[in-house]
Amino acid sequence: MAVPVSQMWTVASYVLKQKLRRRKQYPLVLMLEPLFRCNLACAGCGKIQYPAETLKRHLSVEDCIRAVEECGAPIVSIPGGEPLLHPDIDKIVDELVARGKYIYLCTNAILLEKHLHRFKPSKHLSFSVHLDGTREDHDHAVCRDGVYDVAIAAIETAVKKGFRVTTNTTVFSNADPERLQEMFDTLMDLGVEGMMLSPGYQYEKAPDQEHFLSRTGTINLFRKILGNAKRRWVFNQSPLFIEFLKGKWDLECTPWGNPTYNLFGWQKPCYLLQDGYAETFEELMNTVEWDQYGRASGNERCQDCMVHCGYEPSAVDATFGTLSGFAASAWTTIFGPPQLTPEEMAEELPAPTTSPQLVELET
Repeated sequence: MAVPVSQMWTVASYVLKQKLRRRKQYPLVLMLEPLFRCNLACAGCGKIQYPAETLKRHLSVEDCIRAVEECGAPIVSIPGGEPLLHPDIDKIVDELVARGKYIYLCTNAILLEKHLHRFKPSKHLSFSVHLDGTREDHDHAVCRDGVYDVAIAAIETAVKKGFRVTTNTTVFSNADPERLQEMFDTLMDLGVEGMMLSPGYQYEKAPDQEHFLSRTGTINLFRKILGNAKRRWVFNQSPLFIEFLKGKWDLECTPWGNPTYNLFGWQKPCYLLQDGYAETFEELMNTVEWDQYGRASGNERCQDCMVHCGYEPSAVDATFGTLSGFAASAWTTIFGPPQLTPEEMAEELPAPTTSPQLVELET
């Protein structure tokens, strides 16, 4: 099942309206974290390292609705923690669906089959199941045996019951390209709508600090993973972001594109960095010194980051804001992703430094 046309139209018309209004900084996806609590303790995650009293808390339904309406983004991603641990997660989803928002409910899927009856299939709701590779690799990443099999079974059940299902995969330096490609084939066979990929960000509190990727390491690894991508692989991401990961298109971070709201308020400046909190969305947008973030700013914490929440909005903006971006996206959509030669896939290349308007896809 493809992404609903209504969702594509909603996003496209929303972005074009921002362009017509000459707004350079606008939200595309709200990252709504209703809790930090989780039933896993993944080595690469820093979210569950909060004190016990914080992990016991969660946002109310009213808190979530207020944040969504304040922000106004057409898409709401609900990560965590594990959102299915929230006692009112079904009510939150129902309220957002009623408001016409497109929701990606992120889950490790351990509880998905148990709680599936609380939700109704809708074009506005997709379960985004976290999978970091094939059975051995995923179970190692989440530090628990058997989770991969539970997740695959939950995906099968959800698809059969008519739910939209996507996946999200965090890639670290020890990822095996061939095994990831094997996972892509499996997920397509299961009827997954689309897959999302992102290099892991260097959470300071994450137990595993050894396998985070540098910028150059990200490009070299993703060239091996996606350099000969099959037409049947469907990614829940813009074509320009995929090319960015391969070093074939340059983008600058737009941290305001995926603002985050959680227990502490509006997180400054983004989902990955914690430089304080704002009480309102307007305060977030107006008080953060945005030019202090992103690779071009020289901020040391941003130099290796190529994570989707910072660069996917940039890719969407480039698609609708530049002729070269629109043409490249259209070409890839029609004819498939450009294939790299074996030499390109094997070659160790530095990260690109030119602007997105000047770097074009090779066709």
